[in-house]
Amino acid sequence: MTVRARIDKVLKIALVVLMSALVLDVVWQVASRYIFNNPSSFTDELATFLMIWVGLAGAAYVKGQNQHLAIDILHTKLTPLQLNHMMIFINFLVIVFSLTIMVIGGSWLVYTRFVLGQLSAALQIPVGYVYGIVPISGLLMVYYAIDDIAKLVKNYATLKQQ
Repeated sequence: MTVRARIDKVLKIALVVLMSALVLDVVWQVASRYIFNNPSSFTDELATFLMIWVGLAGAAYVKGQNQHLAIDILHTKLTPLQLNHMMIFINFLVIVFSLTIMVIGGSWLVYTRFVLGQLSAALQIPVGYVYGIVPISGLLMVYYAIDDIAKLVKNYATLKQQ
C-alpha cells in the first residue's frame, strides 16, 4: 500500500468519525431542545467545531481524490500536453496557497490562540485545538499536490512522444 493510499484511508476514517459525531451532536441538540425542553449548553459550539474539522479535512481528502470543484471549459480545448502543463501549474498554485495561507498562516493562528490562552465559551477547551486542522489540512494538500506533480512530470515524457 502506497503512502498516499494510507493517508487516504486514515483521512477517510477520520472523516467518517467526525461526521458521525457531528450527526449525533446535532440529533442530541434537537432532542434536548424540543423533546426534553432543556437545551444542551455545549452542542451548538461542538457542532461548529466539528463542522470546521469536517470541512477542512474534507477539502484535503477531496484534493487527494482530484474531485474538487473546477471549471473545465479550458480542459476540453487543450491538447493532452497542454493539459498536463496546466495541471502542473494548478498544483503549483495549490502548493503556494496551502503553504502560505494554511500552513504558515494556520500555524500562526494556532500558536497565537495557545499563547493567548483562548478557551471556547461552552466547552472550555483551548481554541488552538479547534484551529489545528488548518495547518494539518494545508500540509495534506501540499503532499497531494506534490504527488500529483510528480505523476504529471512522469507522464510528460509519454505525452511529448505523441
